[in-house]
Amino acid sequence: MYTPTKGQRSLRYVDALREATIQEMKRDCNVFLFGLDVDDHKGIQGSTLGLQQMFGVERVFSTPLSEDAMTGVAIGAAMAGQRPILVHIRMDFVLLCMNQLINMAAKAHYMYNGQVKVPIVIRCMIGKSWGQGAQHSQALHSMFMHVPGLKVIMPSNAHDAKGCMIAAIRDNNPVIFIEHRLLYSTECYVPEMSYTIEMGRARVCAGGTDITLVGVSNMVMECLRARDLLKEVGINAEVIDPISLAPLDTDTIVNSVNRTGKLLVVDCAWTNCGASAEILARISESHKCCGSVQMERMGFAFSPCPPSPPLEKAFYPDPSKIAAKVHAMIRPQDGAWMPDPEKAILSHELQFRGPF
Repeated sequence: MYTPTKGQRSLRYVDALREATIQEMKRDCNVFLFGLDVDDHKGIQGSTLGLQQMFGVERVFSTPLSEDAMTGVAIGAAMAGQRPILVHIRMDFVLLCMNQLINMAAKAHYMYNGQVKVPIVIRCMIGKSWGQGAQHSQALHSMFMHVPGLKVIMPSNAHDAKGCMIAAIRDNNPVIFIEHRLLYSTECYVPEMSYTIEMGRARVCAGGTDITLVGVSNMVMECLRARDLLKEVGINAEVIDPISLAPLDTDTIVNSVNRTGKLLVVDCAWTNCGASAEILARISESHKCCGSVQMERMGFAFSPCPPSPPLEKAFYPDPSKIAAKVHAMIRPQDGAWMPDPEKAILSHELQFRGPF
């Protein structure tokens, strides 16, 4: 996705998160980080390793298992001028602090006529593998997209993870920062210097002429792999990474769709009332969209996530399923087609061994 320039080197996603946090904590003494087990020997997959030794226990500390109370602490600290980063290891447990986030954090700036700012970053981990089951595998980003006052970011690579984290820490609004666990070990070129990624600006990851693929978080990588599979049958797909879902860059998607005439949105969540539905709705409503567009979406099977690996394969989209869906959209007259499943396995999925 990136070519190295001076001052860049290959860095893992999880290390990019850690580097962004270190640089911002050095730059601004008001930034502090806390959450369950941020100071343990694993350090949230390595993203918080050594931070307590660097910045002390007053700026990096573990918390009780009380999501609602700790989110209230973060909101109060933010209102008092601090810039907290609160780590929720799994997004599923953010449900326990929804009142704090939706009724307090998201609305304070509006309710107090702009006199109150709530600059907090809520880190959430999502994603499949090792049989986590129904209560540890959910991606709930569409719930937060629905709420004005919250920003929702889902970077798909190490470069954007660092730039988005720095931008989120500096933002004066509450930011829901969502990290897919299968991305943690992936690498790309990342500048050593501090930089930000603009929220609400999508990226065209790979050009194409036959169809537009929009992937959310890890599904960007799945779409890129599906693009490679489709090349073998002469189909050229364009892949777009929205990066942030709130705000959402509709124009970049519309510009692509105006050239390809077809759109497939692939989400790492359920499609019902989800991010994919919102993206398709915005494209269909856009006055900039020229002519009719063939639109489809993919996501989780509409059931709770199963813990069994064979059932997980049926539950989640993958490059093979995406490629088959695209083929059916573009060449329905050719009948069903499925690429070689061995070619659809991503390297980071083979390497992943669970979080502990």
